[in-house]
Formats: sequence, structure tokens, C-alpha cells
Amino acid sequence: MAKTKTVSKADLVDMVSDETQMKKRDVKTVIDTMIDNVAKHLNSGDKVQLTGFGTFEVRERKARTGVKPGTTEKIEIPASKYPAFKPGKALKDKI
Repeated sequence: MAKTKTVSKADLVDMVSDETQMKKRDVKTVIDTMIDNVAKHLNSGDKVQLTGFGTFEVRERKARTGVKPGTTEKIEIPASKYPAFKPGKALKDKI
């Protein structure tokens, strides 16, 4: 199996800057603003759908009983919310 490469936000900024001829500073601002707005809408309970890419949404985990690592002590794990991503068909087709 081939080793996977991790692409950082800085790598994305470089790639988009090279392909669009935009300044790296401007690309970083756009990416940061997009991420902030996605987070803001998720925090409000909205879904964020990017056609051709996928949908970001908040999902809920139910409260449950777990076992503390290293011991057999039972602990209560509270309910929580977490961000989730569901890829769209176009993205799936590209992969």
C-alpha cells in the first residue's frame, strides 16, 4: 500500500495561488474566511452544502457508559455534538 501524503492548509494556499495567480496572502484570507463561515453556520445548527464537493453538518452522539482505559472502572460519557462531512457524488467520482 502506498504511503499517503498529508496536504496542509499552507500547501493548499500555495497550490491555489499558483493556479489562479492570486497572491498567497489573498488566498489564505479566502480560505480562512470560508472555514470561519462554515464553522459559524455549523454552530448555528445549519448544514453547509458545497455542490460537487459535499455537505458539512453537526451530528449528535448519545450519552453512554464506557470503561476507563487501564482500569475496569465504568464511566458515564455525556452526549456530545461533532462536525461531520459527507462527500458528494462528484467528489466520490473523482476518487
